[in-house]
Amino acid sequence: MKRNSLIICFLFLSLFANILSVTAAPAAEDFNLFLKKFTNSAAFQYSRIKFPLKTDIVLSLGEGEGEKSFPFTKNEWPLLDEETFVEERNVVEGEGVYVSKFTVKNPTHVEFEAGYEESELDLRVCFDLVNGKWFLTDCLTGWYNFSVLANELRKTVIEVQAENKEFIEQHP
Repeated sequence: MKRNSLIICFLFLSLFANILSVTAAPAAEDFNLFLKKFTNSAAFQYSRIKFPLKTDIVLSLGEGEGEKSFPFTKNEWPLLDEETFVEERNVVEGEGVYVSKFTVKNPTHVEFEAGYEESELDLRVCFDLVNGKWFLTDCLTGWYNFSVLANELRKTVIEVQAENKEFIEQHP
């Protein structure tokens, strides 16, 4: 009899602990609402990027001289606006078909890609749900592609920061 009471007590405790863990878990942030805020506020965008990003910036040292990697930090980040994430397919005369779309949309991982079909990507952005909140965790951007030489990185960063300044003025 004592054993049955002990088992019943244990089952109730387990059930109670399970209920507490479910109710204590934060609700997952809606991705679309997050993305709207992310693309309309520079401060929010910077706060929701896990720097340094997973993938380094890899630039050429020159023809036949190899490449050099740089960590992708806040300093190099080009702020992204709403237009960046528009899904579309455009035929560009003389260039080909430019496609931009969400290629992965899982409950905890989202990826957006843009570029010409049958060519290198111009942009790939990865978002991950971390403790109920969305964060940008990785990015490949045409600002920093293999055609940019490593010794031109500083110049490219200055261009990115000039564009960021305009974004910040419009979307603080």
